[in-house]
Amino acid sequence: MKTFAMILCLAAACAAARAETVTFDAPLNGWRNSAGDSARYTQAVHYPASVVNTPQDQSRLAMIAGSIKANPKKKPAVSVGTLVVNGIAMPQRIEEDGRFSRPYAFDSGSNGVELITPDGTHKRVQFYDAYAGKTKPRLRVVLGWDTDNTDLDLHIISPDGKHTFYGDRVSANGGALDVDVTTGFGPEIYSNPTPEAGTYLIYVNYFADNGNTDKFLTVAQINIITNEGTPNEKIETFTVPMRRPGETVLVKRFVMGN
Repeated sequence: MKTFAMILCLAAACAAARAETVTFDAPLNGWRNSAGDSARYTQAVHYPASVVNTPQDQSRLAMIAGSIKANPKKKPAVSVGTLVVNGIAMPQRIEEDGRFSRPYAFDSGSNGVELITPDGTHKRVQFYDAYAGKTKPRLRVVLGWDTDNTDLDLHIISPDGKHTFYGDRVSANGGALDVDVTTGFGPEIYSNPTPEAGTYLIYVNYFADNGNTDKFLTVAQINIITNEGTPNEKIETFTVPMRRPGETVLVKRFVMGN
C-alpha cells in the first residue's frame, strides 16, 4: 500500500511539475471587471502569410497569451497545441520559442481557458468577469484545421445577405471575423452579439496549399455555438475533410430565432 501511495504521489508531483511548464500571461485566475475596456479582437490582414499574432496594443482583457518553458527546439519549429475556451476546443499555434497568443472576445461571468501542449501537458485558468453589461456573443463559429502551411477560410452568409469573410471581416449587422489565418491550423472565429433572426449559411473554402504538395488533404473542424453562456447554450461540431485547394463546402444551414 505504501509503495502504491508513493507512486500516486510521484505521479501527481510529475503532473504538477509539467503543468508549471505552461504559463499564462493572460487571462489570469481570479476576478475582474472589463467595464470600459474596448476589448478589440480584430487585427490587420497581412499577405502573403498571416498567423494569429496578437496586436501590440491589444487589451489584456481580450487576449489569450503565454509561453511554454523549455519548449524543445525540433523540426518542425512551429507546433500546434489545443486551446479549450469555455468547453470549445480549437488549435493553438506554438512558436519555436514556446510563445502563444491570440485575440479573444470573452463573455461576462465565468470563463475557463486551458492549453494542452503537443506532449499532453495542460494548464487551466479560471476567471470571472463581473461586468454584467457586457454584450454576449449569441452566435459564435470557430474554424480550425489540422495542417500547417495551408489556408482555409470561413464564410458566413447572414439572413440580410451579408457575406462576412476575410475580404470583409466586420459587418454592419454586428458580425465580425477576428482574423484571417493563411499559414495553417487556425482558428478563425466569427461572432455576433446581435444576430438577426433567419437563415444562416456556414461555408469553408480551401483557399491555398503553401507547401504541402504531397498531402493536399486537411481536415476542418467547425464549432457552431448559439446562446453562449446561457441555459440555452447549444454547441454543434462538424468535421469536414477538405481534399484540395479550390474546394468549398456548405457546412451548415440553420435558422436563428429572435
